[in-house]
Amino acid sequence: MRAFTPMNTATNSSARRGFSLVEVLIALTITASLLTAMLVALDASFKGYKYTTDQASNNVVARIVMQRITAMVRTGTEFGPYPDDVLDATQNPLSSTFIEFESARNDAAGTMTIVRLERRDATATVNGPFELWYVQKNYTSGTLTRTESHPLISNLQNVTFTMEYDVGPRLRKATIDMVVNPNGLQITSVQSAMGAGNLRMVTSVVPRRLD
Repeated sequence: MRAFTPMNTATNSSARRGFSLVEVLIALTITASLLTAMLVALDASFKGYKYTTDQASNNVVARIVMQRITAMVRTGTEFGPYPDDVLDATQNPLSSTFIEFESARNDAAGTMTIVRLERRDATATVNGPFELWYVQKNYTSGTLTRTESHPLISNLQNVTFTMEYDVGPRLRKATIDMVVNPNGLQITSVQSAMGAGNLRMVTSVVPRRLD
């Protein structure tokens, strides 16, 4: 029969020894550093995604508004404001923060609709941001019967209407220059890092019906 050999208790105790306190602290420090770096990366990724979606949304909204404005101007008549002297080069073309025109008229019923697109201050500061407002006034036999107004787009850096008139005065061409700020003021640092700027849209339109 094989003789029984007792186990070396000193060797077994050394093999089953756990981590020391210093080793545990080092492991926790490394884990915390990795988690912090991961959270920072996730936060930057989320802000970048939000900024990108805001930019895309701004682009789409601005283009829709610009298309709506050009459609209204193209079919409008009796535009204003207009210069005192159309032949004066210092007055014509005329730049303004609003444009006004007649969008519909029914002489038989005595009704008329006047539309005004105007820049309004969104805050107390004179340098913006601004809003572009749509104001519609309905007249019957020369009497104002209804007024409707609502914002078309907000968060504007600026918007100007440049109107070139012919003798009459008849509007020959209108140019709309609109500058939109990106949304999300809480991610300004991300915008700066990505080199973001304002979205500027410029378009010219010629009325189909001369007033």
